[in-house]
Amino acid sequence: MKTTLLVLSTTAILGLSACSNMSNTQQRTLSGAAIGTAAGVGIGALTGGGLLWGAAGGAAVGAAGGYIYDQYEKDQKKAPPKSNSTKSTVN
Repeated sequence: MKTTLLVLSTTAILGLSACSNMSNTQQRTLSGAAIGTAAGVGIGALTGGGLLWGAAGGAAVGAAGGYIYDQYEKDQKKAPPKSNSTKSTVN
């Protein structure tokens, strides 16, 4: 029991420390992959399909979604704000 607890806590510490120097793109891609993996396993469990295939497919789709979202956010920061005003200021 003590060995299992030691291995799990060491793995958790190393896993969390590895994310400290990541760029926003890397963080969003990894977050998307993690969420996709969880969703893929959940869908695989509910449908009776293979859990590993669900995890792999979910991770791929989630990573792609995280990367696309990151690119969208970068485009939003670069684009100038659009004016919603339709009124003319000329008298």
